[in-house]
Amino acid sequence: MTSDKKHLQPDIDPARISGKQEAEKAVAQLREAIRQHNYHYYVLDNPVISDKKFDELFQALLALEEKFDLTTPDSPTQQVGGEPRQELGTVRHPLPMVSLKAAYSESEVRDFDRACRKGVGHAELEYAVEPKYDGLSIELLYTDGRLEVAATRGDGTTGEDVTANVRTIRAVPLTLLESEGEAAPKRLVVRGEIYMRLDEFNRLNRQREKQGENLFANPRNAAAGSVRQLDPGITAKRPLHIFLYEIALCEGREFATHWQALETLLKWGLPVNRDLRRLAGDIDQVLEYHRDLAERRDSLNFEIDGAVIKVNDLAQRQRLGMRQRDPRWAMAYKFQPRSDTTKVKNIVASVGRTGTLTPVAMLEPVKIGGVEVSRATLHNLALVEEKDIRVNDTVVVERAGDVIPYVVKSIKETRDGSEKKFVMPENCPSCGGAVFISADRKNSRCTNIDCAAQLKERVRHFASRRGLDIEGLGDKNAARFVELGMITGLADIFTIAREDLLKLEGWGEKSASNLLEELRRVRETTLDRFLFALGIPLVGDHLATLLASNFKDLEDLMRADAESLQKIPEVGPEVAASLTTFFQEERNCQTIDRMRQEGLTLSNPLFAADTGSRPLEGLKFVFTGTLENRTREEAEKMVEGLGGRATSSVSKTTDYLVAGPGAGSKLEKAKKLGIKVISEEEFQELLDQEKGDR
Repeated sequence: MTSDKKHLQPDIDPARISGKQEAEKAVAQLREAIRQHNYHYYVLDNPVISDKKFDELFQALLALEEKFDLTTPDSPTQQVGGEPRQELGTVRHPLPMVSLKAAYSESEVRDFDRACRKGVGHAELEYAVEPKYDGLSIELLYTDGRLEVAATRGDGTTGEDVTANVRTIRAVPLTLLESEGEAAPKRLVVRGEIYMRLDEFNRLNRQREKQGENLFANPRNAAAGSVRQLDPGITAKRPLHIFLYEIALCEGREFATHWQALETLLKWGLPVNRDLRRLAGDIDQVLEYHRDLAERRDSLNFEIDGAVIKVNDLAQRQRLGMRQRDPRWAMAYKFQPRSDTTKVKNIVASVGRTGTLTPVAMLEPVKIGGVEVSRATLHNLALVEEKDIRVNDTVVVERAGDVIPYVVKSIKETRDGSEKKFVMPENCPSCGGAVFISADRKNSRCTNIDCAAQLKERVRHFASRRGLDIEGLGDKNAARFVELGMITGLADIFTIAREDLLKLEGWGEKSASNLLEELRRVRETTLDRFLFALGIPLVGDHLATLLASNFKDLEDLMRADAESLQKIPEVGPEVAASLTTFFQEERNCQTIDRMRQEGLTLSNPLFAADTGSRPLEGLKFVFTGTLENRTREEAEKMVEGLGGRATSSVSKTTDYLVAGPGAGSKLEKAKKLGIKVISEEEFQELLDQEKGDR
């Protein structure tokens, strides 16, 4: 990597440059110098020029780009924020962003070590250990060395598209460096954590306090809120940093170890924590690292809540493989949370945006880890009863992950007889609707779909892609229409008027017409989509499909009692109770009637005349490539409606891979495993044959 003075401090005066060709050369020199300085500052933590000199170089570049119209998306000057957007889009991760299994004791870590050593045939193991950062998980995709996409973790499969915001973070290179023989890969997917330093967080909160704005609770919330801004200009003003800690995908470059991968990220100009990561030759060294890190924790200028332990050898990782939600080759060894005692003044049922009633302990204020805590979630009724937490109890409270207040236990020895047990209300505190409480007492939900406390989320869910798929009624508009009183119940979605839309800022004739056309289109939908869209507790996409395949129409389902519902495979007492409670709520029935009066019609292509027949029972299907006669979602629903299962990945238990044009890695894997591969036409023939055999 070149580091001579002339290269890092080019002597360029924009006022003396008059020709575009000369300007292009100067711009290239300035961009390279600024990228190198960002590398020294953010990656090596070793700046080689003053802030004043850096600002002079930056201003020179900015002046030349503006004067000669040479601005490009990958220029360092573009890390200042762009135009505000209406809402964040979504991005599907190339590979799932899974979580890590957490451990809180040395014995759990030793168990992890024994399992790893057994999994690799008791070969020698080396671990890479590093801090577990308390920030916002992020994924960066570089194509041909240029930042293309940045996404949050989201649900692990799909995250929020925050590319425009992440581009404003100076520590994130828009273009990868090439040095020491390490050319930038064709495609790189790298993961890490965006965080805010403690001193900068405190400074930000002081500024917000002076301006009369709400304070951030902690650095993690501040970082997450900053990255999720709709206006990148706001993000650009926030002091954000990033550490990268894992390569998920790298085309054209292979690594033997995790450590080698991290060292290469440094060479590409990507920020990796160089000071706090270690290689450990055995589990005793891992535990020693954890103890040392816990001692250093309070002296660090950023939040951590434990250590991450990873098998260093990537071939051994491959042998160990993955569980459903986390890798077998990694673990998070968390620090013991900080805690204190206080008194429970009251326990109230809080109604969430999804209709869930959550017991919340109102506490006498107590400072835990430097943060005042006055309330703590008790999660669910089962937990309250299991821990026997009562009003007026003295309790132990900790901040789980040093962020979320959590009641650990009550101190029963201090009771004086004034304590009162909590009772979950039978009716919603917000709307008075009937409350459904699951048999295991872990799920309490208001069943009124027009409950004001949850209406925004109900509308968003109703209009979601898996619901009625109403384009133009996303999170922002759903919230806006509810706040303005345009939607006071779900049925109002179908009565939105053109004149009301045209009164709204940002709405014109075209956007209003588009939404109204969407609302006309979705009035004709299928029973399974409608059941999912209603948001009935415990009824997700799969169960909605199952119910539609077993009931001719909505009226039959609404009349069904718990006993008849439980005759359907996969419908147990809880689901049956949820369904009957939902349809016994008079206001829900009135809402459905109103929708029908506004033109809602439901077809049900999934219904089988012989209700008990499930000809694809026990068979697993995977779809890949392009289907020409139906969408993949429709094909998966057909399979599930006939008793089969549709999964997203090929495994030894897959029975059929349905492959259309453009089939890729799934097809290759199916061939290797000897899975039967069929075309869409053969799939239809199979369905026809199975239906005919019923």
